[in-house]
Amino acid sequence: MTRGPTLPAHRLPYLPKPLDAFNTAPDDEARALLLRCLCSLRWSRRIADHRPYPDLESLLAAADEAAYDLSPADLSEALAGESLPALPEDTYSAAHMALGAAHAAYEARFGHAFIIYPGDVHPDEALDHILEGIRSRLTNDPEEERVVAAEELRRLARSRLAISLRGAKPHLPAAPSRGMTSANAPAVGT
Repeated sequence: MTRGPTLPAHRLPYLPKPLDAFNTAPDDEARALLLRCLCSLRWSRRIADHRPYPDLESLLAAADEAAYDLSPADLSEALAGESLPALPEDTYSAAHMALGAAHAAYEARFGHAFIIYPGDVHPDEALDHILEGIRSRLTNDPEEERVVAAEELRRLARSRLAISLRGAKPHLPAAPSRGMTSANAPAVGT
C-alpha cells in the first residue's frame, strides 16, 4: 500500500513571549507596566533603560537591585502609590472595621499605607495575616519600619513583575531578605 505525500508539520505562528514584548516595547509602555508594579519613577526608568533582559530572572534581579537603591524620596513616592491589600468580598463588616482601625493607627504612626507581601497565605487567612502584621509592626521604631516597608515593597514589585511577564509566582529566597527579621517576615501572595 502506498501513501500519498505527507503534509508538512503544522507550525503555530511565532507569538512573542511577554519578556520579548517588554524588551521591545516603547519606553513609555515599559515604564507604565513597571509603575503598576512599583510606583517609583526612578525605579521604572532604571529598569526600562537597561533593556533588553536575556531572561526573566535577569529582569527580576535588576528589579531587586533597583529597589534596594531607592532613596528616601523614592521610597516615599512608592509608598504613596500603595494601598491596603483588598479583603475577600465576604469578609464581615466588623473585620473591615478592625482592619480600618489598625490601618489608621499604622498610618498615624508611620505616615504611609501599611505594606505587606502576601506570599502564599490563603485568601481566607489574609485578614488575620494583615492584622497580625500591622499589630506586630506598630511596635517598630520609624526607621526600622521604613526598612521593613522597603523590603515589603521590593517583594511586592518582584511578584507583580513576575506575574505580569510570566503569569506565575516568582521564586523568592527562603530566608528573610535585607532588613527583615523572622518576626516581620511576610507570608501572604497577590
